[in-house]
Amino acid sequence: MKIAKNRVTSLYSRLIISIVVVMIASASAFRPFFITAARYNSGASAKFATSFKEDVLNKHALSNGSLTDKTFKKDAKLGVLFLNLGGPETVKDVEGFLYNLFADPDIIRLPICMRWLQKPLAWFIANRRAPKSSIAYQSIGGGSPIVKYTREQARLVQEALVQRGLKQTKVYFAMRYWHPFTEEVLKEIEADQIDSLVVVPLYPQFSVSTSGSSLKLLKEVFNQQPSVWGTDKLPHTVVPAWFQRPGYVKTMAKLVLDQVVKFNQTEMQQGLHVLFSAHGVPESYIKNGDPYQKQITECVALVSHEVTRQLASDKLRPRAISAQTAKLLAQQLDKTQTCSAEQDPNKVKGITFHLSFQSRVGPVQWLRPYTDDMLKKMGEEEKVRNLIVVPVSFVSEHIETLEEIDMEYKELALESGVTHWERAPALNTEPGFIQDIADLVVDALDSPTLTVAETASKGYENKMNQQMIPGLDTSIVKSLNTTGARISL
Repeated sequence: MKIAKNRVTSLYSRLIISIVVVMIASASAFRPFFITAARYNSGASAKFATSFKEDVLNKHALSNGSLTDKTFKKDAKLGVLFLNLGGPETVKDVEGFLYNLFADPDIIRLPICMRWLQKPLAWFIANRRAPKSSIAYQSIGGGSPIVKYTREQARLVQEALVQRGLKQTKVYFAMRYWHPFTEEVLKEIEADQIDSLVVVPLYPQFSVSTSGSSLKLLKEVFNQQPSVWGTDKLPHTVVPAWFQRPGYVKTMAKLVLDQVVKFNQTEMQQGLHVLFSAHGVPESYIKNGDPYQKQITECVALVSHEVTRQLASDKLRPRAISAQTAKLLAQQLDKTQTCSAEQDPNKVKGITFHLSFQSRVGPVQWLRPYTDDMLKKMGEEEKVRNLIVVPVSFVSEHIETLEEIDMEYKELALESGVTHWERAPALNTEPGFIQDIADLVVDALDSPTLTVAETASKGYENKMNQQMIPGLDTSIVKSLNTTGARISL
């Protein structure tokens, strides 16, 4: 009896796998869905991705007026909604989290005739991946800390907004695939009867697979209850991308500089390398107009430039870092050091910046160079010995920083020849980051509104508050590309 039951289970598994293989073979019917449990990249449908063509992004007009022009006054009740992806808080949550992930038709897009398979297929994948994923989450403490950090970010930003005179402000946060779910948080917002809402995806760079997916869900809920969420009922605006804000750029630079001081004079003379590791997306997204790659490249160029600008300036260096850090830098870096390493080979060689992409899964091509390939090449072929890794597309610690970078990539780098490894922390609750997000909300109140419907249906390359860092050499942006080009300073 037991043998027969095992045979039935085996046949059922083979049937499901066969169906999946058939769907994979049909590019028109199925988009890549292999998302490893410990890598929580979300995705939007191919149809949704095609709406993000550059010409649409560049020509899309802002709505007229701002929240301040319409209904918002300083004594009004302001709501701020952070959007993030979420993660299991305990090992027991892992399978449920995975089921929600794979049950999303924007993750696994099936033909209409096969939609009945959506939930059974999600259950099958989650059930198969949960044991391995649970081990990964167990290795970082038993669950994802993303909710903990997001909750604290919301609390601190709320305090900062109150200090700016917005006394009746409440900051909410909603997760895409685990508690608190978007639908749950919207009920709380409705009960609080706020007057205006600012929506901020906690992804500095926009992608259909992150901000786009969350905004699409938000749009669907809004459409279900127009009497509650219609723009005439609750004025709102969205800030879809904010990687160019000076406060964000300077805070990221500070996190890098805090690692630079951990390298001694001899190591600095050998040369220091900084690898920005961003979450990857399939190349097909970019071909369909997703602005993510462009925004990541520009973001890395901005942060790289700010790092070197602060290192080279006696005036800026004390402001950017603590007095103790500045003292250490003064001991290690020649005050006359410029962006040329050839002037004096006996002095600090400088810093070389790299960009790569992590967390690829499945058989399709993702953005290159891959972080694991880059680390191996740097250590074995280029003889890099001193390395700082910077997670550039993440605003809080989670499975991809604590397990993938800190464990898998660190081990690979050391095996490949790197002798001194440091990893810059995620933004988490860094004061400069918190203050900049609060400023972002204030700026959004006086900027032309951009609705959820506009961002979710047409896409949008953010034009709000895109203040460039003074003195940026635009050639830096061009020198960083998907082949792994770098800036040698």
